Amino acid sequence: MARKYELKRRAVRQDATRQRIIAAAVDLHCSVGPTRTSILAIAERAGVERPTVYRHFPTLDALYVACADRFWTDNPLPDAEAWTGIADPEARLRRGLDELYGFFERLSPALWNILRDVEDTPDLKQCCAGHAGGWTRMREVLVEPFASSPEQRARADAAVAHAVDYFAWRASRRNGISNATIVDLMTGMVRGG
Repeated sequence: MARKYELKRRAVRQDATRQRIIAAAVDLHCSVGPTRTSILAIAERAGVERPTVYRHFPTLDALYVACADRFWTDNPLPDAEAWTGIADPEARLRRGLDELYGFFERLSPALWNILRDVEDTPDLKQCCAGHAGGWTRMREVLVEPFASSPEQRARADAAVAHAVDYFAWRASRRNGISNATIVDLMTGMVRGG
């Protein structure tokens, strides 16, 4: 019985160590970006040795997947399903963009560091692909009321893809444009498409 108890305690300690490593890695990914985060920095922040990090995450892919899971669990995208009850296309788009831009605003430094590296690193992009479903669903929900023909759907999808792009939002904010004005501009682009 004592051996079983000891194994359970060991498993609990190992899981706690794993969670500390993930938290340290996510913190560093948010502050400097995944590609600028070293295993040594993760180990130091988690209070473990480098071999411990490798024991829990033998590959960078495994670490990236665990970090992406944690980040998106802690910071979920706005709920696109809540927007489906808004029948008016423009009202739905405005509500969706307003919520999304608020999300971008809250997480901007972290999103910049992470998405910049994801954009430039094919392996990292592949690891994070499992979380693309939320973005895809958001686009579908926002495009749907604008699409009465295949041609209109293609045009609306291209415009909405730009409207929900973090880098497009960031460029506008860096030029001093408020979120409300960005919503107006993007809504006009989608509506005019």
